[in-house]
Parts: sequence; structure tokens; C-alpha cells
Amino acid sequence: MVSRTTLPDLDALDFAALKALIVAQHEQLVSKDQQLASRDEEIERLKLLIAKLRRMQFGRKSEKLDRQIEQLELRLDELEASRAQQAAVSPDPLAASGVNRTAKHTRQPLPAHLRRETRKILPKQEACPDCGGGLKPFGEDVSEMLEWVPEHFKVIRQIRPKLTCASCEKIVQAEAASRPIVRGMAGPGLLAHVLVSKYCDHLPLYRQSEIYARDGVELDRSTMAEWVGGCSRLLEPLVEALRRHVMNAEKLHADDTPVPVLAPGHGKTKTGRLWTYVRDDRPWGDQRPPAVWFAYTPDRKGEHPKAHLQEFTGTLQADGYAGYDVVYEDGRVKEAACMAHVRRKFYDLYEAHKSAVAKEALERIAALYVIEDEIRGRSAEERREVRTARSRPLLESLKQWFEETLGKLSTKSDTTRAIRYALGRWDALMRFCDDGHLEIDNNAAERSLRAVVLGRKNYLFHGSDAGGERAAAIYGLIGSAKLNGLNPEAYLREVLSRIADHPVNRIEELLPWNLAAELAGNSSRAA
Repeated sequence: MVSRTTLPDLDALDFAALKALIVAQHEQLVSKDQQLASRDEEIERLKLLIAKLRRMQFGRKSEKLDRQIEQLELRLDELEASRAQQAAVSPDPLAASGVNRTAKHTRQPLPAHLRRETRKILPKQEACPDCGGGLKPFGEDVSEMLEWVPEHFKVIRQIRPKLTCASCEKIVQAEAASRPIVRGMAGPGLLAHVLVSKYCDHLPLYRQSEIYARDGVELDRSTMAEWVGGCSRLLEPLVEALRRHVMNAEKLHADDTPVPVLAPGHGKTKTGRLWTYVRDDRPWGDQRPPAVWFAYTPDRKGEHPKAHLQEFTGTLQADGYAGYDVVYEDGRVKEAACMAHVRRKFYDLYEAHKSAVAKEALERIAALYVIEDEIRGRSAEERREVRTARSRPLLESLKQWFEETLGKLSTKSDTTRAIRYALGRWDALMRFCDDGHLEIDNNAAERSLRAVVLGRKNYLFHGSDAGGERAAAIYGLIGSAKLNGLNPEAYLREVLSRIADHPVNRIEELLPWNLAAELAGNSSRAA
């Protein structure tokens, strides 16, 4: 750039000379800007190069190896969990007691440094059941069970004294307390912790194994995989009861999300789907308990939601996925669309282009949500009246504006596609105005999928289709516990401590809302 001291006398210059001076200085400024931009790019390039060199110096040269190991670990988890789940229903008692005797190692004693809690289980009889004679000590059986309580392990020693009759020498002893997994060393608290860590806190089993090792407890990943499979089998009747409750609703929220699944024998992943169905009528003041049921399928064919919803009659609030069309065909299920999906398309347009059309669409839709905030929790009839008086005119105006705007846009523009998406579902979008039980959007279903999305980032994928089905079952129990205000780990601990001995024809007693009062009482006593 020309410095101040080198500038000629500007008053003496004519118009052409002044113009030439300005052009020269402008060219110097442009050159300087280009140099600065080039320097910034070079800095970023050097940063990336240095980071790569550091990884090569201090880490492994191939990042693919870490991913391959994770794939194998997850695949093993699913295979061993499936093996344990199948063994739980095997009629062969040998298969039930040891899923793979040739592969099992001798069980090591539980670590001596862990705190022991002794529970003595005395027989109910106070006298000999045969002759009525007095009982005297004769010996005892001792077994240990590894348990988890918040923040630490402990070992529960179960002692069953043997008593013998002084008169006829009959031996009397209490029956061994049942365990969630037959002959398993894990207590219900530890099993609940493993399940919640895997499916709620997104920690794969091999990572949990590393964490427990820091406490001096060696829990092999394959052992925990068998626990997951055993728990899945044990919880099947409860998951089915949860499904029946959800499908008994008059209105459901539905959605799905892709989940990568390892394809057996290929070392690659395929795309499965997790479907969520949410029953939640609290926004209109209903007191019936909310719940969520998940289902896994290996693909996204429309036959799957049709099968899931074959017992459901009412209104389904979902996105515009064409696979739901077959569900609506016979009129048994009515369609209610999602305004949030409409809004999202305009939001993306505004973020990308600061489009004036997108901005106005967002402002018009926002006015509808203001009304929804005001009437949340009111009765269905009151919500319907308010929507008829206030929301319907706004929607009719929005439709008219959409139609007018459409004629001014290119037929191939993104804004045109967003408007046509809304107009193509207009009757279903308007349905919430006529029914106070419905919501303006499908956010209840989308919220239920957040845990799946977070888990997908950590797991990378599920190890098999069977692993996807197990995940769906546990996601449903955890999600329903959260919807009812329960700590999912405390809930699963209580369920697993009871379910092995619980009558299957009363399995509904173990659903989250039926244990809520008891768990709240336990929590207050612990505090």
C-alpha cells in the first residue's frame, strides 16, 4: 500500500491521475487480502498435518483396527446373549445350568476385599415336620452372590443352616432364595446396573468390564452378555404386558429411526429399524399412565407398522412415511400429521438461506405453538374449543398464504417442496383442531428416540437382529419408567428381584406405574 509520505500532492492531480492512484491502491489491498486468506488456509492445513503426525507418533497407525475390535466385541456380546436367552427356555436342565460347558471357565471366588453382607435364611419349621421333635444345628450351606448398590459392589452371603431332629434325625433346611438367573452369581441390583449402563447410559459391555476392573472386580464381558440374554428372557412377559397397555390407547405417537446392525458373515453393517409407539395423554389432563413400546425390524417395509398396529384402533400421529398408508386404508386407524415436521423444513431453509418465505412460515407456525402452550393440561373439550376459535383461523390463513406463495416460486425449489409437503397432508394437519385429545405434533415419539440416537453414537451398531430385539425390549421398560418419573435402575432392580417368583397371570403388577408408590417409599426411607 502507498504510504502517507509517498503520496503526491492530491490538490495538484487531475481526475485521471486521481483515478489511477485509487485503482493502484485497490489492487494492493486485494493482493493483501488474498495473502491473508492463503495464510489462514496454510495454518489450518498445518494444524491438521501436525495432528495426524501426533497420532502416528503416539497412537496406532491404523484407526481401522480399533473399529474392527469394537465390531468383534459387540458381535460376541450379541452371540453370547442370544445363547443365554435360548438356554433359558431349553427343556434340557443341563443346557439351562451351563450354556456352554466346554467354553466356561471355573468360577473364581468373589474378591475377598469386597464388603460382605450376611443373610441367614432359617427354615420356617420350629419343630421337626415328621415327629414334632426339637431341632438342633447340624451344619449349613453357604453361597455368595455379587450385588451392586449405587457406587459400589458388595457380596451377599446367604447362609442356610441345617437343623436335625433330636428324636428322628430328620434334616430341616430352608429352600435357597431364588435368583433372577438360575445359579447366576449376579444379584438384581447388579443386573439392573448392567442393563441401564448398556441401554440408558450407552456403555457397551466391554467398556463396563474395564470400569468394574478398576474396583478390583473382574467381570468378563461374555459373562455379562449371558446376563443380558437371561434378563431379556425373564422380562419377556413384562414387555408383552407393556405392549398391550400401549396398544389399548385411543391415540398413539409413532416414529422410527435407523440402527446399524452387523450382518453375520460379512463383517459389514446393514440398516435395521427401531420403531417407537408412545401412549401419553397427560397434555389433556388424563390420569392413565404413559408408556412407550419399542419394536425392532431388519428393514423399513410397510408391513412392519401394519403388524405392530393390528390390534390398535384410534388415531395415529406420525410423520409422512408412506409405509403408514396401509394402516389407514380400512379407516380403523385415522391419520394425524405432525406440524413439527412441517416447521423443520422451513427452519432448515431459513438457516441455509435466510429465506423471507421461510421466516414468515416459521412466524405463522410459532403463533400456533403459543396457543398450545396456553392450553396444555386443560381438558380435551376446552382444548378443542380454543383451537376452533383461535388455531383454525390461523391455519386457514396459513393454507391460503401457502397456495398464493406457491404460484410465485420455481417448481423445483426447496421452498416449493416444503410447501407441498404441508399442503399434501393438510387434512391430517388440521385434525388436532377437531379433537382435543390430539397434539399439534409428534414430539412425544421423537423424544422417546433420543436414547436410541445417543446409543447409536456410542455403540456404532447392534451385533445382530436378536440384539436389536433385546434393545427394543429394554428401551421400552426404561422409557416407560422415565415417563412415570421413576429411576430406571431402581425400577429394574425391583422388577428383577421379584419377577422370577411372580405369577405370570399378574405380571401387570410389575409395570412401572404399579410400582411407583412403593419405589417412592423406598427412596424416601433410604434418604
